[in-house]
Parts: sequence; C-alpha cells; structure tokens
Amino acid sequence: MPTFSFIIPVKPDGAVKALAPLHLVNEQEYPFEVLVAEGTRPSRQRNMAAGRSQGDILFFLDDDSLVTADCLALCAQVLKDPAVAVVGGPSLTPDSDTRLQHLFAFALSSPFGAGAMRNRYRATGQPRETSERELILCNLAIRRDAYLKEGGLDERLYPNEENELLDRISSSGHKLVHVPAMGVERSQRPSIRAFTRQMFTYGRGRAQQTLLAGLRSPMSLLPLMFVAYLAILPMLPSSIWWSIPLIAYVMGDLIFTAAAVISYRAPTACFLMFIFPLMHCTNGIGLLFGFCGGKPVPKPDCDVLIRQIKEFGQTNW
Repeated sequence: MPTFSFIIPVKPDGAVKALAPLHLVNEQEYPFEVLVAEGTRPSRQRNMAAGRSQGDILFFLDDDSLVTADCLALCAQVLKDPAVAVVGGPSLTPDSDTRLQHLFAFALSSPFGAGAMRNRYRATGQPRETSERELILCNLAIRRDAYLKEGGLDERLYPNEENELLDRISSSGHKLVHVPAMGVERSQRPSIRAFTRQMFTYGRGRAQQTLLAGLRSPMSLLPLMFVAYLAILPMLPSSIWWSIPLIAYVMGDLIFTAAAVISYRAPTACFLMFIFPLMHCTNGIGLLFGFCGGKPVPKPDCDVLIRQIKEFGQTNW
C-alpha cells in the first residue's frame, strides 16, 4: 500500500484550516504524515517539504483545502496503474460561501468563463487521463520519485508553477489523471477586488510560464487577444464587420448570465454579465504584464520552517 505525505504551505503564523479534516482520514488503511511549511515563497516551501518527506506520494494542499475522508482511497485506486504519476481533483466552493463567492465559482466553472480549465472548479464526469489544464495545486498528488526526478517546482514561478511541472512530467511519458470525486472544499475570493487580483495574477503566471517553457496552448492567449482587440477597436474603420467579435462576446456573456439566473433562481446572478468581462480583461492584462516583464529570474532565498504535524503511525496529533 502506498504511503502519503500531505504538504501544506502557509504564511508565517498563518492558520491552517486544512488540518481539521485530515483527522478523519483513515490512517490504518493508508499511512500518512503531515508537513506544514511556513514561509513567503510557496514554490520553495513545497520543494523543501518534499525533500523532507518520507511518503511514496506527495499530496499537496493549500492551507484552506478541506479534503474528504476518502481522498486517499480515491487517489490510491488510480495510482495502482504504475504509469500514473499525478492524480488531482477539483476545488469546490462550500455552501457556506456568500452569493458573490458563488457567482465567482459559477464564472470559473463555466465554459464561457474558464474554458478548458473549468473542471478545476466543478466535479463532473469519471476519472480520466488529462493535462495540466484540469489540475490544480491545492488538491494534487504526485509520486515522490517523479517529483524529485523532474527537480520539483520551478521556484521562479508563482503562480503556474504546478502547470509547468505537470507539463514536464507529462512529457516524460507519465499519465496525469483527474478524479472528479476527489474534491476539496475551498472558498472563493471574498470581494471583487480580491477576485480581480486573482485573475490578474493567473494571467501574469501563465505568461511567465510561456516565456520559460514555450507556448503549449494558443487558447491560453485568448484573454490577451480580447484586450488587444478592445484597445484597437475604436481606431478601426467604422464597419459592422469589425464589431462582430464584440457582438459574439456580448451574446455569450448574456446567454451564460441568463443560465446562472435560471440555475440560482436569483436576480443577483445578473451581475455575472459584469464578472465575465472583468475576469477576462484582468486576466488578459495580467498576460500582457507577464510578457512585458520578461522571463522570471531566481528570487532571493527566504527562511522556511518545516513543521511535522503528524508522523506515520501517530494517532494523537
């Protein structure tokens, strides 16, 4: 049976909500340890904790990722195939989140809002071989030997560090698998400002990943192309033809907003008509900033404190 190392990065003196549900995971069936890495550079924190870990499988969580009791059973089932090196599940929005947070979740889990990445935020379908676009680092298990062989996360990147690593692991011939039932609950950003910053950061991270590793999917540049189109549209000759992309976008915006209003049975869902363009435009601007900033460079070392919260076989922790 495989052994697992849960690795959780956190800011210095930060709360680790992820610990509470780990008490419900069956230690007898799947032995596991828990490492918390305190610091200010998550990529480095995860790498250092991975180096200290003893488990066969590294299971990465964020400090607020709430796992289900059967997460290791679901993961171990897929890892019976030796060709599988990575198993991940979605990040789901808890019922206790606010209406605004659920609107962010709807936008992120819709094809209009997030495209191929929407399955990071919804549990649908059966376990399947996948790519980095369906996997997310707040709920990701990687064979330790594959992780170390590839050199771990590129510490120049944050975010998108896991996307670049998963591309390397996949290129080495290993399988990546998405398990919809292996979800964690994790709250969405609490405000428009925080959500906007999140989308900008995702765009910047994708641009920096592209500069380091090359362009894997032209679709990832769509938000940047949309922003560029909006910027030059007023300067183009007056013609309905130039407006067709904008008209198509507005129609999509209205259709998916209407779908949300029907789904939630709440008029407040109409605010999605503003959230969709906000997330696309800020993501596109983040891409622009990332490309303009050039390749990311190594960052100065930072202090990282690794705390072993639970050892293998420890029952009282």
